Amino acid sequence: MLLLWASWHAVAQVRYRFDTYAGSVDGFRDGDRKTALLRSPEGIAADDAGTLYITEYKSSIVRKIDKNGTVSLLAGQPMTTGYADGPGNQALFNRPHGLTVDKVGTVYVCDMKNHLIRTISPDGRVGTLAGKAGVSGTADGVSDQARFNQPEGVAVNSRGEVFVTDTYNYTIRKIDPHGRVTTLAGLGGVKGYANGRGRRARFNKPIGIAIDKADNLYVTDADYDGKPSGNCVIRKIDPRGNVTTLGGIPGRAGHRDGPIGEALFNRPAGVAVAADGTVFVADTEADLIRQISPAGAVTTLGGQYLIEKAQDGVGSAAAFFDPQSLVVLPTGTLFITDTLNNRIVVGRKLD
Repeated sequence: MLLLWASWHAVAQVRYRFDTYAGSVDGFRDGDRKTALLRSPEGIAADDAGTLYITEYKSSIVRKIDKNGTVSLLAGQPMTTGYADGPGNQALFNRPHGLTVDKVGTVYVCDMKNHLIRTISPDGRVGTLAGKAGVSGTADGVSDQARFNQPEGVAVNSRGEVFVTDTYNYTIRKIDPHGRVTTLAGLGGVKGYANGRGRRARFNKPIGIAIDKADNLYVTDADYDGKPSGNCVIRKIDPRGNVTTLGGIPGRAGHRDGPIGEALFNRPAGVAVAADGTVFVADTEADLIRQISPAGAVTTLGGQYLIEKAQDGVGSAAAFFDPQSLVVLPTGTLFITDTLNNRIVVGRKLD
């Protein structure tokens, strides 16, 4: 315990500066990131070239920000919900949430209200990977035989295996490269809290998901219906499907830094993992950006607890309003969807 507290104290000295990168007020406008407008950005991902991909939940579209800072519409039709595959500007989504991008540039999207996992190819064509549009359920199977219930988070490994937080089924699903969907952890339709392997584990509306270079999964596990008495923990799943708790105390919401067994979160939604094993968390209801060090120390990098406003600055001088997702680049730079502020925030570590 003394070693953990010493580690926490050392990590607590890490400082980040957070600045608005794109967006400002609710709207839709493409162009330079400084003048572009976003509406309720939720999911965020980045490819190897540094291009950002963003879902806009209210607008039911996917946007792109290239490395030069140009914002453009990648897929979907603004403020039009529905279901349609095809070229990006003809495709339709219904409240997309999480997304990720693989090594060849294919984007995977959780089309939440359609109960689907969608793909966007490098040439901009939208397809359906798994699920049946408008039909919820818990079934495993190949492609459109599988059923999801409002999936929110997605991650992909180097072998092309896709992992999904099937949020309202309280499970973690796996899609192999042939499109076969299986349940990796949790029991469909049964919520709760339990560690263990596969079906023995229990979740309470898992949301965000990330994967490290050893194929360990990191999942934010918290009730999504504004009930912070949910699990409010960060879970870890090894490649064999063994589920453990990485940080937080189940059933206790709040804000407390320190060793992982004593730290508290408040409806964490987004998660990302750096190459060195550092885990970053968008602690949504708390309006904070948190960090879990490889040594097991939880610290707050930015924001003010339960203070909901848009403000740039260093550490606690910054402020967010329900940040939903985040991604970490190989450089250590963070990009965050500050959802109810309708903006993307960049976080840079200070020397």
